[in-house]
Amino acid sequence: MTAVETDILAVAREQVLERGEALRYEQILAVLNTPDEQLEELLALAHEVRMKYNGPDVEVEGIVSLKTGGCPEDCHFCSQSGQFTSPVRSVWLNIPELVKAAKQTRETGASEFCIVAAVRGPDERLMSQMREGVKAIHAEVDIQVAASLGMLTQEQVDDLRDMGVHRYNHNLEAGRSYFPQVVTTHTWEERWETCQMIKDSGMELCCGGLVGMGETVEQRAELAAQLGELEPHEVPLNFLNPRPGTPFGDLPVMEANDALRTIAAFRLALPRTILRYAGGRELTLGDLGTKNGLLGGINAVIVGNYLTTLGRDPKDDLALLDDLKMPIKALNATL
Repeated sequence: MTAVETDILAVAREQVLERGEALRYEQILAVLNTPDEQLEELLALAHEVRMKYNGPDVEVEGIVSLKTGGCPEDCHFCSQSGQFTSPVRSVWLNIPELVKAAKQTRETGASEFCIVAAVRGPDERLMSQMREGVKAIHAEVDIQVAASLGMLTQEQVDDLRDMGVHRYNHNLEAGRSYFPQVVTTHTWEERWETCQMIKDSGMELCCGGLVGMGETVEQRAELAAQLGELEPHEVPLNFLNPRPGTPFGDLPVMEANDALRTIAAFRLALPRTILRYAGGRELTLGDLGTKNGLLGGINAVIVGNYLTTLGRDPKDDLALLDDLKMPIKALNATL
């Protein structure tokens, strides 16, 4: 066992908590390899880092799919791909339905509403619907609007910014070395390029990934380190929920302790970033694990359902935040 493995929690306490310096790849890997008997100490350290650099507030977000299913890409975890036998078929929402969903999201106390489309990238029909939808939401709902529409051109980046999109989500999904095992219809580099354009535009970048897809611990550490290099405003952390009909449909669900170690490792790799609970947490962690993650580095949640899977009842998440004395971040604090 190396010195970095032996002393990693002491190193992380001094480096991250006291000096505010993120962990590097080798250190992230050491955190991911900590034994179960150190998990409670690790989560407590990650929580201290979260509280010091982000405070107790939790950012709450809701998401809705503007265009569901029929995606031409082959992301192996996703039941929206038109290449698999997954039971999701192409559906479009209209503008009144979008506005209704935004209102329902705001009623939970959420400050962010993300419009998602299952596409490689937006065509003119989708961009036109986004212009109309964002305008209608801003006219009727006091909420920030985010978007996730796949890979973008520079013109589309500028258009989304100008129409009032506050934040754009485009996940790396996996570390660069494992990405070809996850997606074959586009490259990791194409995703990275869209992320850089978003950052350069002045929009906030939301960029995270999905763990538990058969990647090694080393590749999980690689993803965290590459996100640290990218420095997104927000990192959504998803856990694989194996979907029938997809290439990853038979993979086992990630062990809860491994998921909690991953949460802590990502917090120590990204001390000042919004780290958001996203898809798969209910299946992977259950109620107790969800609480432990909020006490182990998480400081944002998606409430309600995800794109193709059910989430917890929003009332349960909001009650848990109240029990933990974690206030919902006010809308004016996100501007």
